[in-house]
Amino acid sequence: MAATAGSIKAVALITGGDNNVRGSLQFVQDPNGITHVKGKITGLSPGLHGFHIHALGDTTNGCNSTGHHFNPLKKDHGAPTDKERHAGDLGNIVAGPNGVAEVFIKDMQIPLSGAHSILGRAVVVHADPDDLGRGMGCSIRYETP
Repeated sequence: MAATAGSIKAVALITGGDNNVRGSLQFVQDPNGITHVKGKITGLSPGLHGFHIHALGDTTNGCNSTGHHFNPLKKDHGAPTDKERHAGDLGNIVAGPNGVAEVFIKDMQIPLSGAHSILGRAVVVHADPDDLGRGMGCSIRYETP
């Protein structure tokens, strides 16, 4: 995922508090407005895990204080391929038998600039598929390389 001229870049570091969930995600918004997310998250149980951008960057109570899914346009919850969905609905990531999930996402609804920017908001990896479980790992730390 190479950045091109006019791209905006950020990095989110995932930490799991009391568990061993860790990871690093690179975000690159290209000049056409598509944000590419690439990274690796370790320490997960094998299987599907909901993956979302949440509204708040408050992690004082772990992932429990990150609020609802980021939803600036007040849409209904949906899959990442649905036209009608929360901007923060990014679907599921899959952890292999070793507990590692490789993340590769392209999305138009998670910009790194502007009124609906995700910067400063929490990235949450849930314990269960989609948004059914408690947050296992989250991050609000974004750094521009």
